Amino acid sequence: MSTGPGPVKILFVCVGNTCRSQMGEGFARFYGDGKVEVRSAGTAASGSVNRSTIEAMKEIGIDISDQTSKQLTGDMLDWADVVVTMGCRSATELCPVTYRGQKYDWKIDDPLGRPWEFMQIVRDGIEEKVKGLISAQT
Repeated sequence: MSTGPGPVKILFVCVGNTCRSQMGEGFARFYGDGKVEVRSAGTAASGSVNRSTIEAMKEIGIDISDQTSKQLTGDMLDWADVVVTMGCRSATELCPVTYRGQKYDWKIDDPLGRPWEFMQIVRDGIEEKVKGLISAQT
């Protein structure tokens, strides 16, 4: 549950903020239906969302072409009720000791540079995890 009034604030984090966390953000916006606010960031943000990521999401009817790659900041962590890492570092390592929200570590392999079928498998796995997370939070 949210630590304050309004929607639950979810932050997805991966390394480059170009693929996995972007998918998480896209799915949370799609399935959250106003019940969640969502952001994503990277521990070493690449500066752009990978074209294959956009195409993989478009393939199932979700448009993330307006999302941007952002560098993780302390303000983002302070903002979030829920922090989900997606194969970078653990949320416990990322979050300050004063963080009182929920932390999840999803071990998700990076699909970039792998066959298209692997991208689809990763995407579908992230979709199921996000649906479960939203269901648990709302």
